[in-house]
Amino acid sequence: MAENDNKIMESQHQQRLGIMPKAAMDAGQGGVGSGELLISEILTKVNNAKDKAKKIQVLKDNDSSALRMVLKGSFDPNIKWALPTGTPPYMANEAPIGTEHTLLRNEAKRLWHFVDGADPETTKTQKETMYIQILEGLSKVEAQVLLDMKDKKLNKVYKGLSESVVKEAFGWNDNFVKPEQK
Repeated sequence: MAENDNKIMESQHQQRLGIMPKAAMDAGQGGVGSGELLISEILTKVNNAKDKAKKIQVLKDNDSSALRMVLKGSFDPNIKWALPTGTPPYMANEAPIGTEHTLLRNEAKRLWHFVDGADPETTKTQKETMYIQILEGLSKVEAQVLLDMKDKKLNKVYKGLSESVVKEAFGWNDNFVKPEQK
C-alpha cells in the first residue's frame, strides 16, 4: 500500500511541476502539444537513420500534410519563393521548445502565400512581414527549418535527406505529386 501511495504522490508532484512522469517518457508520450514530433525532430531522425530504407521509413511513419509541404517546398524545382534568399532580419524566439511557440506543422498551411505567383493580392512587403512574423513565432530550430526550406537547403543540413528519399517515401513522381491510379 505504501508503494502505491508513493507513486501517487510522485505523480501529483510531477503534475504540479509540469513535468512528464518517467513512465510516460519511457512510453514515448508527451513532447510538444499532441505528442507529435516537431518537423525539425523528424528531419533530425532522418539525418540520424543509418540507411536509405530507414530514412524513408522515418518519413512514412511521420507523414503529415505539413511535412509534405515543407519537403515539397525545399525539393520541388517548380516552386519558386517570392521571398529574398538568406535570413531576413527577425528576432529569434529564445523560449524553450514546447513553450510560447507556434508550430511549423500548424504554420505550414500559410506557406502558399510565399510561393511566387500563388497570392497576387498580397504585396511583397506584406509577404515578407508575414514570413518574419511566422519565423518569430517558431522555436529557433523550427525557424531554421523554414529558412532552409525557402533557400532549398534542407538536403545540405540533414544528411541523407535527398530528393529520391522524399519521392520514394511519399510515392511522388518527378513533378512531386502522387501519380493518379487508373
